[in-house]
Amino acid sequence: MPKPPQGALKPPKAVFDGIYAFAPNRETLGGTAYLIVEKFGNVLIDCPPWHEVNQEFINSCGGVRWLIITHRGAIAKVDLIQKALSCDVSIQEQEAYLLPGLNVVSFQKEQFLHEDLKVIWTPGHSPGSACLYYRHRGFSGAQPKGGILFTGRHLLPNSNGELAIIRNSKTFHWLRQINSVHLLLKEFNSEVLSYICPGGNIGFLRGQLSIDRAYERLLELDLATKS
Repeated sequence: MPKPPQGALKPPKAVFDGIYAFAPNRETLGGTAYLIVEKFGNVLIDCPPWHEVNQEFINSCGGVRWLIITHRGAIAKVDLIQKALSCDVSIQEQEAYLLPGLNVVSFQKEQFLHEDLKVIWTPGHSPGSACLYYRHRGFSGAQPKGGILFTGRHLLPNSNGELAIIRNSKTFHWLRQINSVHLLLKEFNSEVLSYICPGGNIGFLRGQLSIDRAYERLLELDLATKS
């Protein structure tokens, strides 16, 4: 197990009850990974900095059943993570070739891991970019109202802390990325989608670890792309 670089020993922070955000990972260009702790199986979303501190934290939470990769840029030490945690790795089929020799469960358009857990293909940022939807039943007791969308780098906060589609030199297909916002709007509504946890640019949220009014912000973003 490699030693963490100096300054990387910050413990994961609680975003909500049972959901934690890891410190940005230099190997994924500052990407933020998350851990969902659930009775039906813990879920690791993207690759956190892989060292003994994070591994011990994950083990203290009961390990991991699934590692979800939201895009090719979030891949880092997946082989070591899978070996240490004995977890399944989920990735969209167009990017599965980037993980040769590993136990990978690929999908085409969507993948249900549980009735409260669904991976959705949202191409554009990369060919296999995907989002994970998690229905967090703790928001309103036994009857869920709202949920969380982990967006990887499909949707990120901009420098003003606003939800945005960010185009850069590595963007795979800009129009497909815009169309993927339309897809999410059709998939959800304001009753089932409350928060967004982006996979990068967390510093622009100025101390926050999630974006509220998620569906409303998706609508605003959709209108902005049409103007």
